[in-house]
Amino acid sequence: MLKRLKPFVRWAILGGTLFFLVQAVKGHWQEVAALRLGATGWRWLGVALAVTLVAHVWTGWVWGWILGALAQPARAGWSTLVYLKTNIAKYLPGNVWHFYGRVMAAKAANIPVAASVVSVVLEALLMAIAALMVALLGSQYGLLQWAGLLLGLGLVHPRLLNPVLRRLARSKGRSLSAIGAAKSSPATGMSAEPGKAQANTAPVLARYPVKPLLGELVFLLLRGAGFLAAVRAFAPLPLVDLPVLLSGFSLAWMLGLVIPGAPGGIGVFEATALALLEPVLPAAELLGAIAVYRLVSTVAEAIGAGVAGLMLRNGDGT
Repeated sequence: MLKRLKPFVRWAILGGTLFFLVQAVKGHWQEVAALRLGATGWRWLGVALAVTLVAHVWTGWVWGWILGALAQPARAGWSTLVYLKTNIAKYLPGNVWHFYGRVMAAKAANIPVAASVVSVVLEALLMAIAALMVALLGSQYGLLQWAGLLLGLGLVHPRLLNPVLRRLARSKGRSLSAIGAAKSSPATGMSAEPGKAQANTAPVLARYPVKPLLGELVFLLLRGAGFLAAVRAFAPLPLVDLPVLLSGFSLAWMLGLVIPGAPGGIGVFEATALALLEPVLPAAELLGAIAVYRLVSTVAEAIGAGVAGLMLRNGDGT
């Protein structure tokens, strides 16, 4: 029953967010059309692009830490390049192709499929917790954020997380196996059978993942800095507003990560950021900044994927 309803839920979320965005643009289209970027604005967009690209490079490095926490040490160069090459695939329909690419690249590197599947699940969970930590910079959502953060911090304790990881590994493995049955991995050219990992080989955490969690926290702060640079391209940023802007961005980014909807969180992030930050910034400038930041983020991911693909083809990072 739930499987049959899942596609309708996704379409409902996508439709609702797009309707909200269209209404917002419709109400402020004249102000948005009047926005102009001067030389200073373009420089700030260059900063946003550079910082966002650094964030993606960094989180590829952190993915290697996660594999290491699962007793599967990976070279930093390899994990970063694979992450960058596959990350752009999150915009494809289904929103699982970036996970699939990492699992298959890890399989080609002799990393057990169960470990790579668990690594992508754990990465998303740590990212969500890190986003809640950054969101605490804003006090207007305090109680709910603290509750979510404490719950998340508890969930990643090995005693609670390891049984969950085993179940998620089996579930995610079956999903990726269904994909692999129909298509070979573009990264490796091999047929995929990730769902055949045995439950008793599912990896576990030996200790609390402090280092990967701190790494994802740095990632969220870098992403937030890129967003602030995009906002600064259109409007001044008083210091007093920075915590609220970072908080709203982090919550919007987290919801785009965890809520089923459009691939890559498209629509969910934009609608949430607009709803949370409209009291802080003029609507036209905020709409412009959100739209440009999506473009900046996608361009950064495309640059990372292109460079990483060339380097992997030439044997770098292996």
